[in-house]
Amino acid sequence: MLGPPASGKGTQAEMITARYQFPSASPGSMLRDEKKAGSALGIEADLLTREGQLVPDGTINQLVERWLGKEGEEFVFDGYPRSVGQAEALQSMLAVRGIPLEGVLSLEADLPTLQRRVRNRVVCADCGRNYSVGLTVADEAKPCLACGGSLARRADDTDETLARRMEEYAAKTAPLGSYYAKRGLLHAVDATRGPEQVFASIVEILEGA
Repeated sequence: MLGPPASGKGTQAEMITARYQFPSASPGSMLRDEKKAGSALGIEADLLTREGQLVPDGTINQLVERWLGKEGEEFVFDGYPRSVGQAEALQSMLAVRGIPLEGVLSLEADLPTLQRRVRNRVVCADCGRNYSVGLTVADEAKPCLACGGSLARRADDTDETLARRMEEYAAKTAPLGSYYAKRGLLHAVDATRGPEQVFASIVEILEGA
């Protein structure tokens, strides 16, 4: 699943998992686990993300390959790959396992929508689940609906960091649109709508309606 920051990838991945009962993986959640463990990898990745930079491809690919080794043949990636280099690495990983890449969802939203979502986003400190204040949770004082953990705004959820991430996205991730379109795998989804409406479009794509 592709899309710029705050386009709703995490939310849609959760909804896909709930409906189809196969796991989703986010490099961000993998790296948060490393940070909680206090590893050098986690600390380094945290510094990069706070500055609005992407973690190097090699690091992300290692995490993904490790994750793939524990899962079956059905899954959805949330925010991976993020570069053509990562896409090529993923293709090699899947080829070794004999697993075809069946489709790529591209969540598309304009900058004002993304800015509004960043300003309203809160994250569970325990499980990493995202919420939108006023939409999926009343306020940030409420507990996480998934695990009961505390919600807080991310330190890097600012207009300035979003601007840097959008520059990174345009340079490194946006080219994946044409990369996958040439392979007949890309499906564009209007992500400016509410989560349920976006998910309805995704279901139509996944079920071939």
